[in-house]
Amino acid sequence: MKIRGDRECKSCGTRWSYYDTGSVECPECGSLRSVGVDDRKEHTASAASLDLTDVRDRIDDAPLSELATDAADQCREFVRRQGFIDAGDLRPLDDTYLAALELAHAALEVDRSMRIADDEEYYVLELLGGTDQGERPGPSTVPGSMRAARGLAYASAVADYHDELRTYLDDDPDELARDVLSSLSEHRKRVDALDGDVSLADSEALIGAAQAVGHYLAEDDEGALAQARHHLDNLDPGP
Repeated sequence: MKIRGDRECKSCGTRWSYYDTGSVECPECGSLRSVGVDDRKEHTASAASLDLTDVRDRIDDAPLSELATDAADQCREFVRRQGFIDAGDLRPLDDTYLAALELAHAALEVDRSMRIADDEEYYVLELLGGTDQGERPGPSTVPGSMRAARGLAYASAVADYHDELRTYLDDDPDELARDVLSSLSEHRKRVDALDGDVSLADSEALIGAAQAVGHYLAEDDEGALAQARHHLDNLDPGP
């Protein structure tokens, strides 16, 4: 939505940026009465952060299924509060967002499993260790049993980012980007239809295409748009 992010408190005159705090409450006196002093800008981003320290601190005492479920709850809340347009500027689809969704989907697989294999445990622990630091496991460390979880997580991330890119394009139209986004959406729908059961290479290519379109729009980098098309061309077209 479009908002006036630079605020001035009617009670004490303090000025602050809603873009930074995510709150309409005056940081000086606590008043909720303020006025915007700038032009309206599209803003969907938030100051939300993800910290899984409390989960990691229980690794030696709690079963993995409990840890994964607790971490997944925090990840879903983090994702729910995130957006990618910051005061009219486009943010990238970053690895923290991707890993948070991946951990949430991996937790569902752990919860459904009668027995957790060693490679699955290592993978989930790797997610727990790095998600809030913007680190996600490389494709070579993803167990075959978790491949669909990654596919679904990345398809969900692409859907979220696609919607934000479309919103961004409402104010800054670009037909070349819209064409690529249309192709990206079709590939994403295919991954959803297959319940995420695509190759790890396809999952990475899907994310790479979304990130490249975002970079093109944010930096006006035509090479990034070509890279997005390359990623899409390398995706399995399916039956």
